[in-house]
Amino acid sequence: MLKDDNLYYIGGIVRDEFLNVPSIDTDYCYEGNAIEYAQKKGLNIIKINPDFGTVRILSESGEIDIASTRTETYPRKGHLPKVENIGCSLKEDLKRRDFTINAMAKRTTDGEIIDYFNGAENIKNKTLRILHKDSFIDDPTRIIRGLKFSVRFGFELSNDTKLLQDEYLDNINYDMSYHRIRKELIETFNLNSAEAYDKFKEQKIYKLLGSNVKAPDLCGIDIQNAVNSISTDYVWLFYIIPFVYSGFDINKIYPQKAEKRILEWVERLKQQDPVNNTPQESIVLRRLLDNA
Repeated sequence: MLKDDNLYYIGGIVRDEFLNVPSIDTDYCYEGNAIEYAQKKGLNIIKINPDFGTVRILSESGEIDIASTRTETYPRKGHLPKVENIGCSLKEDLKRRDFTINAMAKRTTDGEIIDYFNGAENIKNKTLRILHKDSFIDDPTRIIRGLKFSVRFGFELSNDTKLLQDEYLDNINYDMSYHRIRKELIETFNLNSAEAYDKFKEQKIYKLLGSNVKAPDLCGIDIQNAVNSISTDYVWLFYIIPFVYSGFDINKIYPQKAEKRILEWVERLKQQDPVNNTPQESIVLRRLLDNA
């Protein structure tokens, strides 16, 4: 196990320890230049990325990625940030994170928790809070990420964070990275949660999908139980399909080959629909679920 006074566990693993839940990943951050640290220590380096200040090493427990502390700016809002100031203070690095609950660190040597932004208190109060007022402007995918965390952990947005989210959703900059939107949609709706779907609609997060997208009407379909009843590797897509029929151009999020086949199937079902007063998205989703 790696130990150094300037080496920290960071982000999700620290949050999950407070929540007493298993953590998927172990992320390390070195206060300083991680590449120089690995070289100085004679660690078994596999790969380095000098632009991001990251290094991958081979340890007794397997491959480990270590990130340098760094700051980031968003010269093009809604797109990938520009890395700056590799080797900055730990506080400056933590400040660039999405929510306070993910902006804590734990020193590898003595287990000291570094919590500049009251993340532990927010976990205790089941509150999601961003770290600065331009957070959603810089990266609107954080809105979907917040939805994911709220469903996974039973948290709610703080009042100030909810206000900033609402303000952004009323003034969306659609020049954003839809590759990143896709990633967050998949992770959020693969939870197969009716709560996620309901909040996505009620909080008008669906507006991120496009200026013409409307809230779909499923006519009482219990989407969570319906998806539970079928066998599919594309849970998230069933949650998004209703929005396709309320204005979402799904090509924006780069559907893959298998996903395109499902969408072609949906299109055929759509063409079979009788003309009636039932919303099209409800009819198509019901038929798709019945035939999946």
